[in-house]
Amino acid sequence: MFLYIVKWSWILIFGIFFSCHQNDQVADSIEFIEDTVPSVIKFDSTLLIQVEQAMREIGLIDLLLVDSTIQIDLKYATTNNFMATQLYDTLSRLFLQKDVAIRLSKSQKFLDSIHPGYSLLVYDGARPRAVQQEMWDALDSIPIYRRGKYVSNPRNGSVHNFGAAVDLTIVDSFGIELDMGAGYDDFREIASPKNEARFLKSGELTSDQYNNRKLLRRVMRYSKFYNIPSEWWHFNACSRISASHRYQLLLSESGSSIWFKIPFKRDSISGSEINPGQDSTTLF
Repeated sequence: MFLYIVKWSWILIFGIFFSCHQNDQVADSIEFIEDTVPSVIKFDSTLLIQVEQAMREIGLIDLLLVDSTIQIDLKYATTNNFMATQLYDTLSRLFLQKDVAIRLSKSQKFLDSIHPGYSLLVYDGARPRAVQQEMWDALDSIPIYRRGKYVSNPRNGSVHNFGAAVDLTIVDSFGIELDMGAGYDDFREIASPKNEARFLKSGELTSDQYNNRKLLRRVMRYSKFYNIPSEWWHFNACSRISASHRYQLLLSESGSSIWFKIPFKRDSISGSEINPGQDSTTLF
């Protein structure tokens, strides 16, 4: 009996020693991993703060700080866009001029009042001109005189570059995007609002798809955004000329910017300046 007790005592002591030794090894491994692998969360948080501060200095604000009920799918921060490449290196949040963001929030509230549970889904807002240049260059197979139909010439600036334009759609209460008859950044003519009557007549655009587009325009007009003829998803808060006199043009993701004031147009008959708020410039 004595030998039996001694035998199992030694086994128990050995087991405890071995278990503790293993735990020490695991602890050492965990400590090693924590010391050598950088904290992605810490890096991202620091970067976000830096980007947000740089944007705030030129009047741009994170849209979700104004209205967290609006949904975001920042396409150019992913590879899910017409260039199939990530264009935004540091921009992971959607920025707009503060007054533009407030107006968009009013449109969101109006949408929810007429269709409870529906939400705006925003694809893009403030866009650095450097990224605009990448888009422009990517379409170099299209003649310059036609290229502006799809992407605004960065030499002239885009309303996006001033943080005064949004690309967006609507999602229902289940988070499903409404069918607009054409996708985002779709270069086909069916994506163009000016061609809707023709495609409705041919049956290529259904009445439901057309009504979804009308709903989006109605919601955006509520806060005085206006659609452009070539893209169902693009809405300007003001003209490009007016934007250039109100806001600085965003040059890069670092927040660098310039004043890029475009002269007001003059009435060809009276010679007087056209009201900048009514200017019809729609370059995007």
